[in-house]
Amino acid sequence: MSFDIVVIGAGPAGLCFVRSLAGSGLRIALVERQEAAALVAPADDGREIAITHHSQRLIRELALWGRLREEEIGTLRDAMVLDGDDRDGLMFRHDEAGKPQLGWLLPNHAIRRAAYAEVMTLPEVERITGARVGSIRTGVDGAEVGLDNGGTLRAQLVVAADSRFSETRRAMGIAAGMHDFGKTMLVLRMQHDVPHEQVAWEWFGVGQTLALLPLHDPHTSSVVLTLRPQAMQALLALDDAALEAAMAERFQQRLGTMRVAGPRCAYPLVGVYAKRFVAERFALIGDAAVGMHPVTAHGFNFGLLGQATLARELRAASNVGRPIWSPALLQRYEREHRLATRPLYLATQMLAGLYTDDRRPARVLRKLALGAGARLGPFKRLVMSGLTADGGGVPAPLRLLRRGSA
Repeated sequence: MSFDIVVIGAGPAGLCFVRSLAGSGLRIALVERQEAAALVAPADDGREIAITHHSQRLIRELALWGRLREEEIGTLRDAMVLDGDDRDGLMFRHDEAGKPQLGWLLPNHAIRRAAYAEVMTLPEVERITGARVGSIRTGVDGAEVGLDNGGTLRAQLVVAADSRFSETRRAMGIAAGMHDFGKTMLVLRMQHDVPHEQVAWEWFGVGQTLALLPLHDPHTSSVVLTLRPQAMQALLALDDAALEAAMAERFQQRLGTMRVAGPRCAYPLVGVYAKRFVAERFALIGDAAVGMHPVTAHGFNFGLLGQATLARELRAASNVGRPIWSPALLQRYEREHRLATRPLYLATQMLAGLYTDDRRPARVLRKLALGAGARLGPFKRLVMSGLTADGGGVPAPLRLLRRGSA
């Protein structure tokens, strides 16, 4: 079978990329190892995704927002960073940013469900589910993707969106810098007595990192706990009653009684940055290109930005009859996406290292950093503009970081 583009991976980035090309005249094959039923109704994986204003606009343009249920949309009004036993931390307030809210919180599985529902309406897309990629070859004469069922897909271009541990990236010989933080992240939806007031928490404690992500219900949040693997295994072995008591204690009873309200989902914390985003007739998007540590909540936002950048280049080339696989086109995408992501990726690695280091010098340094941040209005506005800016291209804070790193 022959196509213009083969997309490997039907996660949020891959699905949004396919939807971004709707009406472009390009014929697309979407290959996913999961069966179709798992894409129509994805399982709840516990993850809540922080959405910036720019990302929310892109989601609306892709017609996904209207497919979300009211109870799936959480409001991120303000955000607070705490260290140790602090009662008051560094607060990022929506009114200081001149917006009614800093952002939104959406369940990852709801984004996937909405995106796949949109892709199902596209006649130019061939959905190939329950299939694994067995081989890939690209050359001057085109690209070939061999499936484990014996089928072969031919295309002008292959785009991989198959996770931060991308097998396709490896098969193409593209190396990636990986940083294993040696921690496990538990994501768990919980109800609590004290309302969250639409404020997200990032709380760095000794031996643990906590986050609170406010959901639609004022007494329900997504709780994120990061521990060393052995400590996490012991916590996961608890029954619900013991886990509820343990989580309330870790939050120092600041939320009152806490009750389990969703599945327990644990993930290894690994940051990934591909050495290259493109090769001959090949491109990486989503986590296959950049897999972020969640501390700055930019993972999906970068994935959404990257797919939009590549889709824009492909549309422009197709509209004037230029080849969609040209090296110049792919290099423009790589250059723009690298400039948009590399500075914050490196800054995130540094922040995650500092704020999870329990040695006394690191604890003193982060206290000083949070204190200075609280007193510096321009710094706070710079951080918030990364969430609230609604323009396209590279967000303003990243442009500043880019100039600084240069």
